[in-house]
Amino acid sequence: MPALSARAIVVVVLSCLLGAPLAFAAGGGGGGGDADDPNKKTGPYKDAMDAIAAQHYAQAIPILENWVAGHSNDADGFNWLGFAYRKTGKLDPAFKAYKRALGIDPQHRGAHEYIGEAYLMANQPEMAERHERALAQLCPASCEELQDLRAAIAAYRTGPARPTAKAP
Repeated sequence: MPALSARAIVVVVLSCLLGAPLAFAAGGGGGGGDADDPNKKTGPYKDAMDAIAAQHYAQAIPILENWVAGHSNDADGFNWLGFAYRKTGKLDPAFKAYKRALGIDPQHRGAHEYIGEAYLMANQPEMAERHERALAQLCPASCEELQDLRAAIAAYRTGPARPTAKAP
């Protein structure tokens, strides 16, 4: 699965051109309604989103760790922290961050998608399917997060090579 979907790339490009926040890039939608949060348009949060857009996930982690330490009810912040950890192959902290995001916002579509993908990396497809079912409830007419997780599950089920986490 590519790091960013076509929609996410468009959002990143438009965000750079228009100076808009990146709250919904890479399937991260369904969060805490931060589109109007001025704290996320500049400064550390934006720096973390820029690092993620550039696929510099390890660079984003300490920035997001500091962010969520000061914004403990930011589901999007925890979701992106989990995303960065997952992309560096660190599943334990990724799961912790995704679960925190879902604890804050049980309807966070991005966190459901990404934790499902992390469960596939951990060879736990049944857990990924639980989050697929949750997404099907959240967006019965379908949504990008549901489509992406379904595609990842299908690839897991049919593909000979399974995505795995890197060794610590």
